[in-house]
Amino acid sequence: MRQSPQEESPVSVTSVKSNLYSLVKLVEKEGRTTVITKHKVRALLAPLDRFPAARKTDAFPAHVLSAAQKDFGDLVTRAAQGEPQVLLRNTTPVAVLLPADPVSSAPPTDTAAHPGAATAGGAVNSQGNQDRGSTPRRLATLGDAMSVLTADPVGGPTFGLPGLDAATGGLQSGRLTLVAAPPSVGGSLLGLAAARKTALVDRRTVLYAASGPNRDDIFRRIISAETGGDYPRLKQGRLTEHEQQVARQVVQAGDVLLIDDGTNLRAEDIAETAPYMEGLALVVVDRLQAAHSARLPLSGDRLPDASQVLAGLARDLHVPVLAVVDSDDPTLLGLLDADVVVTLTATADPGKVQATVTERDFGTIGSAYLQPDLIHARFLDAGAAPLERADSPAGPGPRAAASGTAALELAQAALPYTSGGHRGIPAALTHELAAWRTAVAGGDQEALEEILPSLLQAAAAVAQWPDTHEGHRLAAALRPYGKPESADTTGGARRSAAAGAAVHAPADNGQTQADVTQDEEDGEDGLKPGDEEDEPEGHVFPALKILKDAVGRSKMHPIKVIRKEERDSGPWPLISEHMDGEPRWAHPDVTVTRVPHIRANGKRVRRDKIDVPGSFGEGVLCLIDRNGSFPSACSAVPLAPNKLLHTGPLEAYDKAGAGIYLIDIPEWTRTDMPHPLGRIIDRPDEDGRVWVTTPHIKQLARLVRDNHLGAMPTIYDSWTGKANESLFKPFYEATRKARTELVQIGGDPYKAYKTRLSIALRLLWPKRPAQRSPFWRPDWRMSMVAEASVRHWTVAFKAVQEGHTLVALRNVDQAIFWTPPGTPPSTYRIGTGFGEVKHKFVQSGETILEGDD
Repeated sequence: MRQSPQEESPVSVTSVKSNLYSLVKLVEKEGRTTVITKHKVRALLAPLDRFPAARKTDAFPAHVLSAAQKDFGDLVTRAAQGEPQVLLRNTTPVAVLLPADPVSSAPPTDTAAHPGAATAGGAVNSQGNQDRGSTPRRLATLGDAMSVLTADPVGGPTFGLPGLDAATGGLQSGRLTLVAAPPSVGGSLLGLAAARKTALVDRRTVLYAASGPNRDDIFRRIISAETGGDYPRLKQGRLTEHEQQVARQVVQAGDVLLIDDGTNLRAEDIAETAPYMEGLALVVVDRLQAAHSARLPLSGDRLPDASQVLAGLARDLHVPVLAVVDSDDPTLLGLLDADVVVTLTATADPGKVQATVTERDFGTIGSAYLQPDLIHARFLDAGAAPLERADSPAGPGPRAAASGTAALELAQAALPYTSGGHRGIPAALTHELAAWRTAVAGGDQEALEEILPSLLQAAAAVAQWPDTHEGHRLAAALRPYGKPESADTTGGARRSAAAGAAVHAPADNGQTQADVTQDEEDGEDGLKPGDEEDEPEGHVFPALKILKDAVGRSKMHPIKVIRKEERDSGPWPLISEHMDGEPRWAHPDVTVTRVPHIRANGKRVRRDKIDVPGSFGEGVLCLIDRNGSFPSACSAVPLAPNKLLHTGPLEAYDKAGAGIYLIDIPEWTRTDMPHPLGRIIDRPDEDGRVWVTTPHIKQLARLVRDNHLGAMPTIYDSWTGKANESLFKPFYEATRKARTELVQIGGDPYKAYKTRLSIALRLLWPKRPAQRSPFWRPDWRMSMVAEASVRHWTVAFKAVQEGHTLVALRNVDQAIFWTPPGTPPSTYRIGTGFGEVKHKFVQSGETILEGDD
């Protein structure tokens, strides 16, 4: 008979402290309860359903996980003494520490002591059949649900477009909202509008996951939308003085808008990143691509699974998730099964787009019209109630005139003058406009009504509006309030009316531009707080200690960390994850299909199915899995231990140096092998050139020497230092020795070895700025990964040269050949050690399982 959650074997505080994040996940997902011991006291790490009162974070001591991990021993003592301790992910309760043994001081609502007791709200915990290992379920009453309506109102994220916000009710926490729009209608701009409003106006944290536009595109679109500057011109890097000033303000205010535009962005990556973002208010995913793309995980038939992951993220973190999909196909939208769908449809009027809002179980719940202003990368609100005309008998009442889109547009049009970027209007009007912007930003309706009369009086004193785009726009923004304008500005004002924006701008704070630390391409690296700490004494494999010791013993005095102030210049912005050169290739004559698969734990995943044509003859698929690709590469990685210096164009590759090189993509005509540079060739610059690390330069030199390439590519630019290939060799040797011993033992020791090994190598280049690490050398990390890719490619190429048929080459460790049954390619050594491979055979058309499938 299985143990019930209450009967789990006790574990020590030390064990839980090092595994707190994973244990809390088990608490959330499986309702698992763990008994924790500290000397003679015991506490329970329990799900919130065991103690519903813990959901109110102000009722008991609450701690974010990173802080709880540091003081976990003290928290266990307090919990054991009868004082529950609530654990938070960001601001959301996820678990609670309770006394494991009865104490006289335990709160009367402690349902851990009385599992069947009713809570203060009337909810009951159903214990289920514990002998069957079932998870206790939370049963809520209407009294519990009332808290949703009676709690103090907290404004959630919105689009900043009044008509659409009225139709949707804003973006609701815990729900997945889809913006569905065909290409060219502008669906991505709604995602950006919500991000701008939440981050720049509300000053709340936004995770912007970009699977399509890159961070430069996103920044340009923000500047275009905030200033009314032409987006095509901004793409050329030509900014006016005003636009430059707004850009500085956006950067100053943009530390809460975090962008992940890394390659191969998956929904799982987003779900892993989000919990570590303090105060997260909104997740925007831009975008889900309906058409399949091998380079985009968020595309094609992978979208339904991705949508479910995003919906789960919204529920788990209780934040709104807004995803943009570039299709309005009802079949696809049905498969994505979002909570709310906002469908954008072009109308007969090119100046209007209709937004239809539907909700699961209710159908259509609202609609609004939007005015596309694509040249300024935004939508304007066309669905708000019309304001009263200035020439109506009653005139524009103060409340009507000081509300809606017009108030927001006036605040935006005032920015060039209140910021000091433009002159030409009286100081009194500038003063009133600054007060107007402050009231709009604060949503202070009464202040707007008080300001309006004096603002109009100051505007009436203007004899001639500046004959500029900004002057025309300001005059047009005042027009709904009855301000007469000069005859020579009427036409310009009419032209600029479409440039108005129903958005807020950052406040004029006069601050200088802050330092900006941008995330690297892949954003999430799987690291979490505490990973940077050395392993405890007696750990089965102290990988980080060994790596630090290997680097520290070098006589070249390596620079382990590039200073933060240097990371936005020099070679560092040029280095990205796609420089790994992973092949991700399939033979052009085979058919690869992603098919659904249910793992033993019930999780739905997608896996490859490969169909081989009859022209390949009789055979089976031979799956090759290389052991320890990354640590094996550490045996001889060519890299520069010290700083990279700008060495510019080179006549030829110099073996004495290592670093990064800008080259042409060499021509590769073979169809039976992928290009030797792998996925690097997918992202050339506008001149068709790519940056590569030393392992790929050396690989190209060997291919030229062996007459597989006609000539070495030209090196147009370079950043290099003195080369070294032995920096990581002590780490490699210790890793190989440990693997030889632990692979025989297996189980938890071997898993712990692999986990710490992976963490140590990922700490060479932590992606999140908040992640601490003893290293920050992206060139070391990418050189190591590139070396693994080169070795993977080279061994496969030897097999092809010996007559074997390569079907697919993936990542840095998987190769698939078409071979006679039971006959792997002879170029591979079968075994469990480094440099050796595991193999298995499957039939053509069978699903190819991976990992723990």
